[in-house]
Amino acid sequence: MEKVLEKLKELESGKVGIIIFSQVKQDIVLSLNKGLTVPLASAAKVAIAFCIAKLVEENHYKWTDIVEDILLNPEEDSHELFPHFQNRENLALKDAVEVMIACHDHFAAYRIVQFCGGWKLINDKIKLYFNNINITQNPRDLDNNGELSQMLELLRAIFQGYKTNPDLWIPIINGLVRQRGDIEGIPSHFLNHMTGGLDNVIVDIGIMGEFSNAPLLYVLGAKNLPDRNKEKFTDEIIIEALKLLYDEYHKQEVELENESLSSS
Repeated sequence: MEKVLEKLKELESGKVGIIIFSQVKQDIVLSLNKGLTVPLASAAKVAIAFCIAKLVEENHYKWTDIVEDILLNPEEDSHELFPHFQNRENLALKDAVEVMIACHDHFAAYRIVQFCGGWKLINDKIKLYFNNINITQNPRDLDNNGELSQMLELLRAIFQGYKTNPDLWIPIINGLVRQRGDIEGIPSHFLNHMTGGLDNVIVDIGIMGEFSNAPLLYVLGAKNLPDRNKEKFTDEIIIEALKLLYDEYHKQEVELENESLSSS
């Protein structure tokens, strides 16, 4: 994990934080600036989806409820990932949530939130569980933000929820698994994550590794960065850090296999 940390420390400006949670050790194995609050951009859609799942769990809604007048953002990639959803006038709530996450679709997020009570209700709902996460209608709003430590707890709640009650959490997991965000050198099915970004912000929340084989959960955020449209150095550092994180997962995988062989 030290290699991941050292790589992130190569960022020469701005503030960066990361938290990595090991399913094997059931503990945090790396933490840097865990109290850092960062604008979430599209990554806030994971928090929105968490709230919808809680509303379904409490029987306020059903995943099969129909969201009418659905509109998908033509600038995102739903036409490639969900070609069968194009030009639909309505979608089941579970399908709308999946598209929202997989395609970072702000249009879908707007309709989902309106269907489920509005932005104030959803923001109040998230604060019942995570008081340092704030959701706004405009994903680019700087008040659309979250503390890294609470974003990790949000991710853990979703992951653990899926293990104990997969039918409730499957739309969120499907969205994380489907979305594109491949990194060369990391098998695509080992990187299930939600990214968010602004001109001077990067956020990445994800599950590194095989779902059924003790993956690493991580949240990473950086803000006050040089303009990412002009300077690619920051993005390259983050990508390299995630590759190093994959190396850590791979080492863990080998260690677990060796332990299994030695005990058999």
